[in-house]
Amino acid sequence: MRLLPADLPERAALSLEVHARPSEPLAAPGRASYVAVLVDPDERERELAHLTRLCRAHGQAAPAADAVHWSGLIGATRLKWERHGEFSSYTLLMAARGPAPFADPAAAHLPPGWLAAAPGMTVYAGHAELLHAEDAPTLPDLQQHFFAGNPVVGSAVGDGAGLAYSDFLIHADGFGRLLLVDQGFTPLMAGRMLQRLFEIEAYRMMALLAFPVARRLSPRILAIERALAGLTDDIASDGGRDEKLLHELTRLAAEVESGLSASQFRFGAARAYAELVRTRIAELRERRLSGLQSLDEFMSRRFAPAVATCATVSQRMHDLSERVAQASHLLSTRVDIAREHQNHALLASMDRRAKLQLRLQQTVEGLSIAAIVYYMAGVVGYLAKGGRALGMHLDTDLFVGLSVPLLALLAFTAVHRARKHAQDSDAN
Repeated sequence: MRLLPADLPERAALSLEVHARPSEPLAAPGRASYVAVLVDPDERERELAHLTRLCRAHGQAAPAADAVHWSGLIGATRLKWERHGEFSSYTLLMAARGPAPFADPAAAHLPPGWLAAAPGMTVYAGHAELLHAEDAPTLPDLQQHFFAGNPVVGSAVGDGAGLAYSDFLIHADGFGRLLLVDQGFTPLMAGRMLQRLFEIEAYRMMALLAFPVARRLSPRILAIERALAGLTDDIASDGGRDEKLLHELTRLAAEVESGLSASQFRFGAARAYAELVRTRIAELRERRLSGLQSLDEFMSRRFAPAVATCATVSQRMHDLSERVAQASHLLSTRVDIAREHQNHALLASMDRRAKLQLRLQQTVEGLSIAAIVYYMAGVVGYLAKGGRALGMHLDTDLFVGLSVPLLALLAFTAVHRARKHAQDSDAN
C-alpha cells in the first residue's frame, strides 16, 4: 500500500539535480583540458548530434535528447560534456605521458578536427597538469618552463592538500594553463579541485561578456544625462516650450528603455556569474604562499573592478530611467495644469458668449413683442374701420389706442409661455 500522496511531476528530476554534473576523478600525474563554448539555442540540436557521432564512432552510448551532461571514454581520454544555461563545456582527462609540461594536452587526443568543429564560439579553453609533490618545480622553473616566463598567481588549496598555479593568460595554442600539485589529494578531490579551477575561469569570462557592453553604453549614458540636465533646466526656466520639451523627454525615455532592454540580461547574467566565481574561489579554501598573489587576491584586484563597472553602468541606466520618468511626470503635470487654465478660460469665454446671446435674445423678444403688437393693432384698426363701414359709431384711433395695452399684454404672455416651454423641453 502506498504511504505517500501522488508525486510532484518534477520530484525525481529536482531530487537528482544536486547530483548532476559530478566531478571526474584524476590521479597524479595527470592532464586535463577544458573548453567552454558559447552556444546559441538554435545550435543545441546540432551540438548534440556532433557529440552523438563521436560516441558512436568510439562505441559509447550517446546522450539522451534531453541530457544536460554526459561522460565516457574516447580512446584513452575520458570526455565529460556539460550543458549550462548559455554555454557548454568539454572536459578531457587522461594520465600524463612524457616529461614536458603541456606538451601533450588531453585535448590533442580527440579525433582531429572534432573539437574545432563543435558548434558555438570558444569562451575559455585551458590545459591543466596534475603533478606529484616530489615533481613540483621551484618558482623560477615554474615561471620559465610551465608559464613561458609570465608572472604566476598561486596558493595552497584544499586546506593545504595541494598547490594551484596559473598566469591567467592565453598562450600561443589558444589555451590557458593551470598547474595543480598533489600534496594529499585523493583522485576525486583532485578532480573536484580541477573542475573548480576551470569553472572559475569559465564563469569569469562569461561574467566579463558584460564589460564591452558597459563600455559601449557609458558614452551613450553620459550623452543622455547631459541632454536630460539641459531639458531639466529648460523645464525650470518655464520658457513656454512645454510641448516640445515633453516630446524630447519622450524620445530620451525611449532611448533609455531601449538601452535597458538590450543590456539588462547581460548585466544580470554578469552578476550571477560573478557570484559563482566568488563561490568557487571560496570552495578552494586557499592559503597564501609567500611571494605570490592568491587567486582570491588576483580576482579581487582585476576581476572585481570590471564587475563593479558593469554593476555601476546597470545602476546608472536604472537611475536614468527613473530620472527621465520623474521629469516627464513633472512636465506632464505642468502641461495638464496649463491645459486646465486654457479650458477654464474657454469655459469663461463661452459663458460670456451665452450671456450676450441671452441679452440679444431678450432684445429680440422685446422687438418681437413690439412687432406683434404693431401687427395686431393694425388688425384691430381694420376691424374698427370695418365696423364703421357697417354703421357702427366707433372712433377708430381711440379704439386702436385703447387696445394696444391689452395686445401688448397678450403678446408678452404668449412669448413668455413659448420661452418657458422651450426651456422645459431643453431641461427634459
